[in-house]
Amino acid sequence: MMTDTHSIFLLSTAAISVVVLILLIVWVRLNPFLTLILCSIGLAIASGMALPKVVTSFETGLGNTLGHVAIVVALGTMLGKMLAESGAAERIAQSLVDAFGPRHVPWAMLCAGIIVGIPVFFEVALVLLMPLAYNVAKKTNRSLVTTLLPMAAGVAMVHGLLPPHPAALMAATAFQADLGKTIGWALLVGIPAAILAGPIWSGFISKHIGAPQHTALSDAFVHTDQKRQLPSFLTSVSMILLPVLLMLVGSWADKFTAVGSRANLILHFLGNADVALLVATLLSMYQLGLRRGFTRDQVLRFTNECLAPTATVTLLVGAGGGFGRVLIDSGVSTVLLGYALKTHVPLLLLAWLLATFIRLATGSTTVAMATASSIVAPMALAMTGVRPEFLAIATGAGATGFSHVNDGGFWLVKEYSGMSVADTLKSWTVVETILSLVAFGLACLLQLILA
Repeated sequence: MMTDTHSIFLLSTAAISVVVLILLIVWVRLNPFLTLILCSIGLAIASGMALPKVVTSFETGLGNTLGHVAIVVALGTMLGKMLAESGAAERIAQSLVDAFGPRHVPWAMLCAGIIVGIPVFFEVALVLLMPLAYNVAKKTNRSLVTTLLPMAAGVAMVHGLLPPHPAALMAATAFQADLGKTIGWALLVGIPAAILAGPIWSGFISKHIGAPQHTALSDAFVHTDQKRQLPSFLTSVSMILLPVLLMLVGSWADKFTAVGSRANLILHFLGNADVALLVATLLSMYQLGLRRGFTRDQVLRFTNECLAPTATVTLLVGAGGGFGRVLIDSGVSTVLLGYALKTHVPLLLLAWLLATFIRLATGSTTVAMATASSIVAPMALAMTGVRPEFLAIATGAGATGFSHVNDGGFWLVKEYSGMSVADTLKSWTVVETILSLVAFGLACLLQLILA
């Protein structure tokens, strides 16, 4: 049994390693992947782990994480590429704006952000949807803030809370949460948060900040090719929702099929995140690619060229898993569990606080979720009473909030909107903060109701 002195030493070592990790990323500007490796090795050695086990521990955590996440990242990126190249993302957004009408444009943009954001990264979805935000703002004579912020709020919500996004999926996997239930609860929690952060907040703040009506980017995007033949709305949206629906069906398979039956096993197989995304990606290559006149060489080029940008995200998520494995093997997680049991710190609050702290310091949602879930998951698995789905959501909520100048998304929103840094802080930073606080609060409320 560990003495109090040794326990305090382990916790201090872990705390120092997290601080060093943040300083290396923020001040030294060292690559986050290299930083996670260095801090993991430093923590392992400082905690007294035998040298032969140091690298093995990190590699085990990284390998276990990448074994699942790398497949999801690659398939999700291919699906997103097909949506972009075929014009499916543009069709979804245009159809929603037409359906909601000019008076309810912010709500249409929120829905577009949620739907288009499901299979693609935040930055990719923002780039895909910006031409629409510019055009709608011009046609309806609205401030760009009222089209951009709701759209970005929808994208940010699904990015932080909803599998199969890599970081959200990793958190759900780390907590051993049911994917279908996580998706369902995340939507129930995330949609009200996105409504408050998007249409409602943007309608208020647009009256108090000076976003220009035209920017160099908006002028470039407004003159788009009107002759482009887009796929139908039904075809476009079905490609995005198919993997989500398959995962939901897999989660509910036991409710309408006999456990262990052939039908039950098939539904569980199709509901696996890897299989669901594989099915949707292959179908998109045919439905949005070959069937719409793209050649096989073009489809091959689309799927090849989109993989390179995913390397950073994939490696970061994997390295976060490696760091978490070192925390377990060094004994830090055991000590944390003991203190959490003694002090009765709510696990949901602990997950949210850790993710928020790392997000504030590093600006990375991925690093925040990967690190926080790696620290809290061993405690959560050893305790009862807290639903793992809500732990994943609380971690995602913390990792989503408080975007500021060290976040790449902050600068994307600033440059696309033409706002000043101060106005971006007043608008976009508050959007992400509302998302974080409301999603966390609703997750806590649901946990209390369902406990």
